[in-house]
Amino acid sequence: MAGKFTRCMMLCCSAKVTKEENMGSETYEEAIAALSKLLSDKADLGSVAAAKIKQLTAELEAAVGSTQFDPVKRIETGFLHFKKEKYEKNPDLYGELAKGQSPKFLVFACSDSRVCPSHILDFQPGEAFMVRNIANMVPPYDKTKYSGVGAAIEYAVLHLKVENIVVIGHSCCGGIKGLMSIPDDGTTASDFIEQWVSICSPAKTKVKSENNELSFSEQCTNCEKEAVNVSLGNLLTYPFVREAVVKKSLVLKGAHYDFVNGKFDLWNLDFKITPTLAV
Repeated sequence: MAGKFTRCMMLCCSAKVTKEENMGSETYEEAIAALSKLLSDKADLGSVAAAKIKQLTAELEAAVGSTQFDPVKRIETGFLHFKKEKYEKNPDLYGELAKGQSPKFLVFACSDSRVCPSHILDFQPGEAFMVRNIANMVPPYDKTKYSGVGAAIEYAVLHLKVENIVVIGHSCCGGIKGLMSIPDDGTTASDFIEQWVSICSPAKTKVKSENNELSFSEQCTNCEKEAVNVSLGNLLTYPFVREAVVKKSLVLKGAHYDFVNGKFDLWNLDFKITPTLAV
């Protein structure tokens, strides 16, 4: 299309075409700006030529609008669809949610855009309290270093009284690949990521020692599951989680979602926990 604009200006203007008016290599936005400038600068253009340029400008603007992603529009249409198809069709559900929440699950899942738990497991609003982070990791109890995660676990267990905590790993996890790629000398190349995924370094160590003959890709797949087990173990470093597990009011579950093959594995771990002795 840019070639048409150049030819149009050469035919319409008796003056020689300048470098700025040559649009062969310009972007859509630059072409629109150049055409608008031409209309304002060349006041002596014939009415037919001016009308033609205005038409081409309008077509160009329409083309730009059709190719550019509009995030505001996407959010608006998404919410309108939700309101019409879900909110307005389920007044009883949303009426109850307005009074409070009583989720049965606390779910740890990865921030990866391909693994939304509500979408995968068809959770309805109010069913699951969610924590999402890089590689779906649960750090050990630490009031200072990991207070954000600790606050979420504490609220879910002590205030919402969830009955299940599920840690969901997934296939092709970039965080796990990053963990498996950290050099043995501990050299890091990022400000936050490698330090965070190192929470599950024990999983990496186990996979490397027990499956050294496997390919890197296969090792990563194994580590995706082992890291879930490390996170389940870390959950028991939180006193209120341990107490609830001992009382059997809370169950810990591990899971792995394979979106490449459409599979979902779920497992329990028996940590053989004994009640804390009162001294």
